[in-house]
Amino acid sequence: MTAAPIALVTGGLHRIGAAIAARLAREGYALAIHKRSPGAADAVLAEALADTGAECHRFAADLADPAAVDALVPAVTAKFGRAPVLLVNNASLFPEGEWDTLTCAALAETMQINHHAPVMLARALVAANEGGRRPAIVNILDQRIANPVPDQLAYSLSKQALWQATATLAVAFGARARVNAVAPGLTLPTDDYSAGQMTRLAARMPLGALPTPDDIADAVAWLARAEAVTGQTIFVDGGAHLAPLGRDFVALERD
Repeated sequence: MTAAPIALVTGGLHRIGAAIAARLAREGYALAIHKRSPGAADAVLAEALADTGAECHRFAADLADPAAVDALVPAVTAKFGRAPVLLVNNASLFPEGEWDTLTCAALAETMQINHHAPVMLARALVAANEGGRRPAIVNILDQRIANPVPDQLAYSLSKQALWQATATLAVAFGARARVNAVAPGLTLPTDDYSAGQMTRLAARMPLGALPTPDDIADAVAWLARAEAVTGQTIFVDGGAHLAPLGRDFVALERD
């Protein structure tokens, strides 16, 4: 019996990461779920694991620590006895603040977690699969990369950097690996949003709707198996990237 391919999903226990991991379990992957701290998986992931019986192990790592980043792919390989063939760089730091409050330290930390760690994990994945199956990398970005906003400046800069890294790594790795990205729009609200605000924001989208976690997971799953696709970014945002919004979603259509 052929062993299931392994997908490493960073930040895979909660929210969009959990939806992506759940979909990959249903696609036949064994799961290596990265987490920063202990906690229970969201229901969507717990249900998928119960339904599929997919092998799943958790790996704690602080992506702000380069040494922890370097150790992650080897730890997954040692645990499963084989290297992961899919990497979903989902984990992100989302600090508040505009240009006037930006500090070098905050920018460095955000770039480390949101850009440097994904790039180094991609490098480790490709190295671990030399001479074997061609792996795939999917970076989770943000629709704001197409029309920048002044909010959460460190986050925005880091996602723009990872966007450019997606295409550059696709060229650098060549036939060794495929590198693509998904750029979601507003998907799961935080406590900062009201129900009425979400409804009004959805109405402003060209499609008249916001994406769901399943929509994001669908795009990741397709890119994971799209063997002729590399260096591409798919916007899954209801069309939000097609017109400048001027501000982050949370600042728009307030009650």
